[in-house]
Amino acid sequence: MATPSSIDDVIDRALESYAALSELGEEVEDEWSYVTELSEAWRSRLEEVAAARGESPVEPAITAAIDALVHEAARITDPHRAIDWLSTFPQVVLVALGERS
Repeated sequence: MATPSSIDDVIDRALESYAALSELGEEVEDEWSYVTELSEAWRSRLEEVAAARGESPVEPAITAAIDALVHEAARITDPHRAIDWLSTFPQVVLVALGERS
């Protein structure tokens, strides 16, 4: 896969990874609505950044940091741990991009 070169590219990768975390977290039936609402809120926030700054270039170090985050998230297999990551993951992406959460 080519290295993302714009904020759009990086956020697209992050959103794909985030969707997988959300799907895993939805396996916990008692937490389904929490997971759904939390995921939608953070997905919307990341999409706002993409809409505002999408074509802006991303430094290689930032791309590497987000790639590492995506890689770590892919290693999660426990639905409860996925839920824990649902609020942390997007905040790390936003911090890496110099955004406020």
